[in-house]
Amino acid sequence: MVLAELGNRISNALRQMANSTVIDQQALDDMLKEICNALVSSDVNVKLVMELRKNIKDSVNLEEIASGINKRRVIQKAVFQELCNLLDSGAKVWKPTKAKSNVIMFVGLQGSGKTTTVTKLAYHYKKKGWSTSLVCADTFRAGAFDQLKQNATKAKVPFYGSYTEADPVRVAEEGVNQFKKEGIEIIIVDTSGRHKQEDALFEEMAQIQQAVKPDNIIFVMDSSIGQSAHEQATAFKSKVEVGSVIITKVDGHSKGGGALSAVAATKSPIIFIGTGEHFDDLEPFVTKTFVSKLLGLGDVSGLIEKIKNVVPANAQPDLINRISQGNFSLRDMYEQFQSIMKMGPLNKVMEMIPGFSNLLKQAGPNVDSSVKLKIYMTIMDSMTDEELDDSRWLNDKNTRDSRINRIARGSGRSLREVNELLTQFKHFEKMMKKMKGMKIGKNGQLPSRSLNQMSNVIPPHLMKQLGGPGAMQNLLKNFGGGGFPGMGGFGMGDE
Repeated sequence: MVLAELGNRISNALRQMANSTVIDQQALDDMLKEICNALVSSDVNVKLVMELRKNIKDSVNLEEIASGINKRRVIQKAVFQELCNLLDSGAKVWKPTKAKSNVIMFVGLQGSGKTTTVTKLAYHYKKKGWSTSLVCADTFRAGAFDQLKQNATKAKVPFYGSYTEADPVRVAEEGVNQFKKEGIEIIIVDTSGRHKQEDALFEEMAQIQQAVKPDNIIFVMDSSIGQSAHEQATAFKSKVEVGSVIITKVDGHSKGGGALSAVAATKSPIIFIGTGEHFDDLEPFVTKTFVSKLLGLGDVSGLIEKIKNVVPANAQPDLINRISQGNFSLRDMYEQFQSIMKMGPLNKVMEMIPGFSNLLKQAGPNVDSSVKLKIYMTIMDSMTDEELDDSRWLNDKNTRDSRINRIARGSGRSLREVNELLTQFKHFEKMMKKMKGMKIGKNGQLPSRSLNQMSNVIPPHLMKQLGGPGAMQNLLKNFGGGGFPGMGGFGMGDE
């Protein structure tokens, strides 16, 4: 997870405060000390940290809090709000307009991940139904056009550039004009970077800006520079009209918090953060959502959006009906794995579910559950239709061993892995049988009988991570009764 260490330390400080027998000034001061130490360790400017500490103490006056009001909730709310204020620039974010050409110009220092990020942004808009294109106006760095060409080809995005033309202004202008004639909606121009802030770089940027007249200029910044981001962002803003900022490599550096807070202090809106090397590893930066995930509180709205993109509401009526009857096959499990895989890296999906990010932290940073799902799907690809639709064929004592041997050979996996998959399936099948007859009312409302049923289905330690049956009820309400990712609802009708 992005800034996992920072999130862990702040979450632990809040948890220790909440577990205190008495919530007094000492408990508040101890919590603030740990939070401030965590922020300073993440390279957040000391002045900003002291301001955050003062604002929390000013907003939480323990002596004036009326009896009956939950002091823990008041403190948690104040911490959440001040973390949001720390990272929020307050500036309005530019948004492209449909059915017209929107020109976006990228600027930044060399090595910040600019050329990779332009492809990520093009891919992001392409997934949302926009027509996108890339223009390589970086004629300074050897291999820049080759890199952009390779990335654009992988992402299936049209591109423009030249091996012979040395004038970046001319390349940018020709590329933009060509894509405007073709009616492309998002035209992204990649420009040259330098190893330091040279006058020649700023002069070139100004010339390209004048030639292509961009609707938005995005400054790309490497998070590893920490709070020095403030100086860098301010320097670029003084030379060109920077409209927004993308911070890259946030997943790999402990100084990411310093970069995020430093840019916010310049009043430049951060629109995306780079969280990995793949085209999908570009997350829209929404302050409250980011802080919520940082503290392990999840991002239900983001999860719902992912589910809508890959699992249409009316896509699985047969599965919903079978689950409500307590039936579940290996083919059903395979289809659910497919839906989950479409949502992107599994660890990023899980950290959107309240409570589940804590499970990921316990599992460790290097655990990749997506790999395990792919292995299971490969094994199921080697099963016959009758085995996928009726697991009793794999439980027949007379043929079980020969079938498992055949599946292992066909999939290229070990007997242990095949048996592991079948064990996992038995857990799923047992859980689905317990759901037989479970009903979900309008807006995800669970009748008390179904809520008790749900409590019996989910393992106690997992229910605790989710926050108990009440939190489970709220989570289902947020899904509108749609169930978990790719699983459809658990029942039909009202009670």
